[in-house]
Amino acid sequence: MIRPKIKLMLMITIPMLLAINIFAQEKLALTVDQAVDLGLQNSKTLHSSLMKVKGADARVSELNAARLPALRLSGYYRKLSSVDPFSVTIPGLPPIVISPSILDNYSATLTLSQPLFMGFRLKSNADIAEYSADATNQDYNKDRSELMFNIKNSYWSLFKAFEFKKVMDETVDQIKAHVEDAKNLLKAGMMTQNDVLKLDVQLSNTMYQQVDADNAVKLAAVALDNVLGISLNTQIEIISAPNMVPKEYDSLNKLVDQAVKLRAEVKSAESRVKAGEAGVTMAQSSWYPQISLVADYLYARPNSRIFPTRDQFDGTWDAGVNVSLNIWDWLTTAHQTEQAKSQLSQAVDAAGIIKDGITLEVTQNYLSFNQSKRKIDISKLAVDQAEESMKVTSDKFKNGLAQSSDIVDSETALINARTNYTNSIVDFELAKAKLDKSIGQ
Repeated sequence: MIRPKIKLMLMITIPMLLAINIFAQEKLALTVDQAVDLGLQNSKTLHSSLMKVKGADARVSELNAARLPALRLSGYYRKLSSVDPFSVTIPGLPPIVISPSILDNYSATLTLSQPLFMGFRLKSNADIAEYSADATNQDYNKDRSELMFNIKNSYWSLFKAFEFKKVMDETVDQIKAHVEDAKNLLKAGMMTQNDVLKLDVQLSNTMYQQVDADNAVKLAAVALDNVLGISLNTQIEIISAPNMVPKEYDSLNKLVDQAVKLRAEVKSAESRVKAGEAGVTMAQSSWYPQISLVADYLYARPNSRIFPTRDQFDGTWDAGVNVSLNIWDWLTTAHQTEQAKSQLSQAVDAAGIIKDGITLEVTQNYLSFNQSKRKIDISKLAVDQAEESMKVTSDKFKNGLAQSSDIVDSETALINARTNYTNSIVDFELAKAKLDKSIGQ
């Protein structure tokens, strides 16, 4: 039996071990490129999109096969009811059986068929499937491009959250040091209690922001884990830093032209236009004769083509051409053609809307990129100025030559300057990613 003390220890230790195992975080160090590769590999959405591509390719193969010769085998067995055999009676002679009653019937038929001309129906159907498959493939490329950007956006958002938390941690430590200086000045009679209280309030407010910054890191980390398709308990270590090397782009007009040529959405829309054109041709196919070659080999017992009927297996064959023409269908073909033309017009309009949207997107991202470059220089200058102001004010404060409101103002200005600089470098990185995505890179 388990002793009471050991039992109590097990009751305490086992839940603790389970809790440690549940809340243990896996650490993963990633560059932005490694994050993109991992996210592409794990994405269920992208895998679903890829399966659509494979399904569309299989549909193309299926419809192309309809244009090739087809060989079919069929057979049957039937048990017939008993009937009198067909016979001829000649006076003075016994009855002559012409067609005996055969109760067990067997048949096997091998049929070869080859479409010769179906009014362009088969070719149009195959073209629709091929263009639709190409559009589906371009949709996959679009989904892939959007996922890559979402991963980069989440990665740099986590970087931004880490940097802001670092600023708040440093600021809290700095304010704590100023509070200690203020208390020493208060003891020396060089500062009032009210000034110390102002710094205490500033410390409380900054610690409040520190809590928000810490939570922002956790939320950004969970968002990145989610887009990467990994456990939400995974702790990501950011390795990459924003690339501050300037990147040169062509003029706006050239970028728009490049985007219209390279974007997957445009290629997908153009493929759907071509599919719509093939759809019109297919709808008109019923106005043409349908011609096909057919050949059969019949192996039956009895074989109905052989007379007199005999209870044995015999093989016969036939070959010919089938021709059919729709004479009157109450304008069904005309209505189907009108529907196909309407769908084609919608596809053309959709392609135009996509191109207009891409033009707007590239223009906006181009302007945002240029703006983000200017913001970096301005925010960096503001950080240098705020740090110098903080240094001067801090020295004066230690010597009792500056008031607590001065140090509070300097600290607030430094927080804002550092935050703006972090935002500017991350926004610059994201602006490049947005512009590259919008021009199809």
